[in-house]
Order: sequence, then C-alpha cells, then structure tokens
Amino acid sequence: MAFLSNLKRWWRQTFGGWSSDQDLEATDEFATLSSLTLDPGRLRLKVGVVSVRGNYREHNEDNYFVPGRRPVRHDVLNESGEHPTMTLEPSNLFIVADGMGGQQGGEQASLMAVEMIPREIAKRLPADQTEPRHVQEAIREAVAQVNQEILGSSGALTEFANMGTTVVLAQFRPDKVYVAGIGDSRAYRLRDGVLERLTKDHSLADALVEAGTITPEELQNHKFKNVLYLYLGSKDARSGPEDFRVMDVRLGDRFLMASDGLTGVVSDLELGRVLGSVNDPQEAAVMLKNLALANDSKDNVTCLVVHVVAQA
Repeated sequence: MAFLSNLKRWWRQTFGGWSSDQDLEATDEFATLSSLTLDPGRLRLKVGVVSVRGNYREHNEDNYFVPGRRPVRHDVLNESGEHPTMTLEPSNLFIVADGMGGQQGGEQASLMAVEMIPREIAKRLPADQTEPRHVQEAIREAVAQVNQEILGSSGALTEFANMGTTVVLAQFRPDKVYVAGIGDSRAYRLRDGVLERLTKDHSLADALVEAGTITPEELQNHKFKNVLYLYLGSKDARSGPEDFRVMDVRLGDRFLMASDGLTGVVSDLELGRVLGSVNDPQEAAVMLKNLALANDSKDNVTCLVVHVVAQA
C-alpha cells in the first residue's frame, strides 16, 4: 500500500493530474505564432491550434504539443504555492494525441505522449543532424520509449489500467518534414490546392479494407472503424511508428494534424476547402473545430494547423 501511495504521489508530481477548470473552460485556443526558420532564412512556420471537449464528452482526453508551449499543472502547487510548469525543450516538433481508456487513463496517456516524446527526441537528435535515416531512427526510438513508459504506468496503477493514446507528429528539419502516426489521429498536407493524407488509420476496419474483406465504401459505418489495433500503450507499438513520410517543405504548404473528432465527421473535401481558403492558421483551426461540432462530432476535437510562409 505504501508503495502504491508513493507511486501515485510521484506520478502527480511528475505528470500532474486532471483539471476541472480545463473541463469547465472546454476550449483551449493557442494564439498564432511564428516558429521555425527554414531553408535558411527564407521560410518560417505559422501555427494555430484549438482543442475542445466537444458536445458530448465530459472531459477532453486530447492533448497537443507546440514548440514553446508549457502545460500548466492546475492541481499541483509548488513550495511557493504557485502552479508549476514543466519545461519542454524547444524543437520544431508538433504533436496531436488522443487518449483512450477512460477520462483519467486517456488524459494521462495523451499527456505523457506530448510531454515525453519531445524530450526523448531531443535526447537523440542533435540540431545539426540532417541525415534522414538518423532522424527517423531518433523519432522511432523516442516513440518506442514512451510506449514502454505508458505500458509500465498502465500496469502499475489501477486507475490507468489499459490506458493508451494515438499520436501523430510532424518533425520539421531545415530541409524536410518527417511525419508519422500511430492510431487514427491524422496528418494532411495541402500543396497547390491538392490535399494529401500523410498517415493511415490503424483500426481493425482499415485492416479489413487492406485485406480486401470489406470495401472502402463499407469502412465509414463499419462497427470496427474506431477499434484500434495499434496505439501507444500497446505491445504492438514497441518498435515505434511503422511508416514515415519524409518530404521537402515548400512556400505555401499547409499542414493539418487532427484527432478523429474532426476527421471522423468532416470530409477531406471540406478539410481541403478550409485549409486552402483561410490564410490565418488559428482561424482555420477554429473553423475546422466549428465544422466538426456542427456535424455532431461525438468526440473531443483537436486541430493543429501549420502554414509555411515567407520569412518577414
């Protein structure tokens, strides 16, 4: 009993807990920012992100990482009585994670993903490393390490039993972007008016489509559409992401990373229309969120939009 009590205390000191304030607020909007300089001195990124509880869920189990963002611990006070923040290494990394396993477990799993993956990548990836193979290895090893941490925590604490999370990430380097996903959170790129999906869903229904058992038309309403066979917190994810997209970065590219609370109810046609017609990434993220809620999304909704723009 003493061991479990100490373990829980360590957990809350390290990762924090759950905030009724966040749940009541329901909306977490992050102001547009300028971030990474690309193609030395010629390009930069503008970012917008919004994450909401939605119309039906009592809690928001989604989380995200944006460079420079420091998550506030609402229920943990430091010695001076203030709410501490956890320092995250600055990086050119963007993450969306959608937790599973009930409110406590889901929130904690997605929180672990967005807090630990940046640190684990930073440990393995020097700023001057541009060799694609080494970048991919660093990301894969980092995600695999966090998967083990989530598995271990899931087995150690009853309230976190069977917790897991999806994760989709985009790591920008000076000349390329690396995109990977586990689960059914997605990444897209809009280039020259054409929307391209960069990740695949790891659901049982998608596996049945790949096997030829069901048709793509049957996928949308299939009973296994939201049943994942691969996610962080599963033994099958012990090697990290299976697939990477490694692409050049061009002026005018627009990227979307989102949980299935958006992509499950808003068509790719609508995603492309908003991404192509709205020039402020924060406005685009909010508009996509509003579309998801108007389309009666039953889940939390997180949208993260990245624009590649000219250096001012």
